[in-house]
Amino acid sequence: MSRNDIQPLQDGRAARLGWLVAAIVTLVIVADQWLKIWVKTHFWFGEDLELTSWFHLRFIENNGFAFGLEWFNKYVLTFGRILTVVFFCWCMNRLLRMGTGQRTGFIVAFALIIAGAAGNIFDCVFYGEIFNNPMPPQVATLFPTGEGYASWFEGKVVDMLYFPLFSFTWPGWIPGIGGKEFEFFQYIFNIADAAISVGVLLMLFFYSADASRAFATLFGGHEAEASSKASGRRDGTK
Repeated sequence: MSRNDIQPLQDGRAARLGWLVAAIVTLVIVADQWLKIWVKTHFWFGEDLELTSWFHLRFIENNGFAFGLEWFNKYVLTFGRILTVVFFCWCMNRLLRMGTGQRTGFIVAFALIIAGAAGNIFDCVFYGEIFNNPMPPQVATLFPTGEGYASWFEGKVVDMLYFPLFSFTWPGWIPGIGGKEFEFFQYIFNIADAAISVGVLLMLFFYSADASRAFATLFGGHEAEASSKASGRRDGTK
């Protein structure tokens, strides 16, 4: 097969993968934002709905990273998220345009990470202005008549997915933690956080070689790009 025959195939696959990425990102963001807005306008802060013994919807908010972690200043977090998503989108666009033979699974994992990172940006940028923050048992109003609870870029991230799978009390003889309650899984998160976690786990366990090859292609020069294309043709696309 000549180079002129290969190029249309590469362009066609890049277009299909581009639509797949767009679909994944759109689906994750829409689902994430729909659930967040529904919970925020139907639950008061701290309210817990037990769907099963191991799955609850519990409305909380946080200023920080995924799973309620709080690091750095709020503006640093918000603009850091925005810059990260812009950078990831640039990487994805470049990989698709270069036709580097990355497997479809790797592209899906990368798209999930982008979608998750983008999902929490909406909360940080807009929620402070478009929601109020009443005291329980009142629930928040979307587009309140008065001011929102914070300024632009200072909104809080909404979390609600809670999986208390099991809990136990540490034996009293264990130093430091003896007698304390342990719960797995105690973190509360959202769909965007879940998308990031799934994407990262896929990268680590199934597509680490693809990630290394993509990094080399993007930042290792033309030689790495040529090697990546050759490797992609040898491996095939799955």
